[in-house]
Amino acid sequence: MSRAREIADLGSPAASGLSNRSLIINGAMTVDQRHDGSSFTIVNGNATTGVIADRFRVNETSGAVMTGQRVADAPVEFEYSSKLTVTTADSSLGSTEFHRMIQPIEGKNISNLNWGTSNAKTLTLTFYVKSSLTGQYYISVFNNAADRTLLKGYTISSANTWEKKTITYPGDTTGALDNDNARILDLNFWLGVGSDFSSGTLNTSWNSSTNANRVVGQVNAQDNTSNNIYFTGIQLEAGTSASDFEFLPFDVNFDRCQRYFQTCFLNIFVLARYDAGSGTPINCFIYPKEMRASPTYGTTGTFTTTSGFAGTPTGGDIKTMSIALTGANSEAANDIVYANGGSITLNAEL
Repeated sequence: MSRAREIADLGSPAASGLSNRSLIINGAMTVDQRHDGSSFTIVNGNATTGVIADRFRVNETSGAVMTGQRVADAPVEFEYSSKLTVTTADSSLGSTEFHRMIQPIEGKNISNLNWGTSNAKTLTLTFYVKSSLTGQYYISVFNNAADRTLLKGYTISSANTWEKKTITYPGDTTGALDNDNARILDLNFWLGVGSDFSSGTLNTSWNSSTNANRVVGQVNAQDNTSNNIYFTGIQLEAGTSASDFEFLPFDVNFDRCQRYFQTCFLNIFVLARYDAGSGTPINCFIYPKEMRASPTYGTTGTFTTTSGFAGTPTGGDIKTMSIALTGANSEAANDIVYANGGSITLNAEL
């Protein structure tokens, strides 16, 4: 091997330990399981109704209404972005009102940050943004485990122009992070806040979370129906400088998203077989991908047994789901539960 090739290989992500370095999942907005690029309405968005591309959701409480959509509008190298468009404006936010785009991060993905110690690692955030509204915006990192937060700002300088931003957050030497499957770290892209969240002093260093100090001086991106904002290329990594965006293979990125949400499309699909007379499933529906936690379920279509009883998903664990029978007193031996079309959604979002 030539010396030049050897040096080049040592600088590659795999050789330098930079592979899978981003703490953000789906930062290029390539996975959109819920909407597949379709526009949808966001009113007081939350974990279920406000998700744009996978793992990104709008969290708000105000009189404003937005539409969310993954769109094919992005800077060079990228294919998609998540777009938010104001359809009902709220020009004067009430004291308790706010808007933000958020990705919550699981504790198991950040255990190497060493926060709560003198060796706490710095985080560097890079992203692309385009908006019709210029001005001052803020992004906070919130340590849920210790109820501590740090806020940094950026400026959108030119309307309707893709701009790349880089922000560095020092590690939190006081607030430790839990190494579990819970929501431990939040990355919050603020879009507007009322006075309860902006009447104090900015948390420009790590401090206990106080509402009044959350977002001071933020523009209200929901004040006009002509407003829109796009995000893509979001990467959060350990270190004091930004590296190039890491484009994961689609199947790898899709698998990471399915830990939190899956849609299983069913057509004459056998879900469970019941023991005679007991109503106890002998085998259950196994998810395509193991989930972060026991999911909640949504269904379309019909779930029945071969003896004519209706079946309904009732609960399970991170790998399998049980099917309950309604109106059944004693099931025939080896009664089969099946779905005739439709789907099951599995939601284990943080």
